[in-house]
Amino acid sequence: MNNKFNQKEKALQFHQLHHTDKLLILPNIWDVLGAKLLENTGYPAIATASAAIAYTNGYLDGEKIPFDDLCSILSRISNQVNIPVTADIESGYAVDDIQLQENITLLIKSGIVGINIEDTNHTTNTLLSVERQCERIKMIRAVSSELDIPLFINARTDVLLYEQDFPGYDLKYKELLKRGLAYKEAGANCFYPITLKQKETIQGLVTHLQIPINILTLPGIPGLKELKEIGVARVSLGPSFLKTAIKAMKSLAIELKNYEGLSSITENEISSDYLKLLVTT
Repeated sequence: MNNKFNQKEKALQFHQLHHTDKLLILPNIWDVLGAKLLENTGYPAIATASAAIAYTNGYLDGEKIPFDDLCSILSRISNQVNIPVTADIESGYAVDDIQLQENITLLIKSGIVGINIEDTNHTTNTLLSVERQCERIKMIRAVSSELDIPLFINARTDVLLYEQDFPGYDLKYKELLKRGLAYKEAGANCFYPITLKQKETIQGLVTHLQIPINILTLPGIPGLKELKEIGVARVSLGPSFLKTAIKAMKSLAIELKNYEGLSSITENEISSDYLKLLVTT
């Protein structure tokens, strides 16, 4: 079985994971070890977080890490696990359509089967028009078809990050609905209204868009079981998985400075043998 066939099969598996009676939970990772950990723990798919990858490599988020470095990291991750990998590519690291097409080609060739694509222009820090983002989604879909890999497109909208442009609940909801329908028509497979928390709004999008909805874990969102009950298909953690890891490391570092915390090391159930097992299976 060749690699392309494997990748295509993974892509089809990833699509299917958004159309079951289970809530797809994605604790976004940033390296091979994290991906192997989730695979070993029984997760059916892997997702990366742009912020987590940027921070752990010494960059700020917002397409600051060199694109070649990102592709290299994604290639290492996707080639080390047997389950689908989807990547947060922000706005595509592209200043024009030609670069976007080239970048999508390179990303697919890295082995990933899904992407998050934002509707923010990182050059101007403004929200792209619905029409412009739809053109970009159609281009991505065209590249995907040409390479015969059914790339899963998670269309993220940043409407709620630009609240000043949509004053009042009604305008925000109307814009979310408008973009969700448009992105779906353009070829998106999932709609990601980042920072959305309100249950009624989430329920409205699920009902009216008839497309998988991705919710980010933030304070104030409904519980995971409740999100599943109202029809949300996917929940992602963004950089929260990294924050949790850093919190544990920081706490132990502070304890050790005060000559405490030794038991956290000597009684740690994560052994060197377990780490070796992760990287060799």
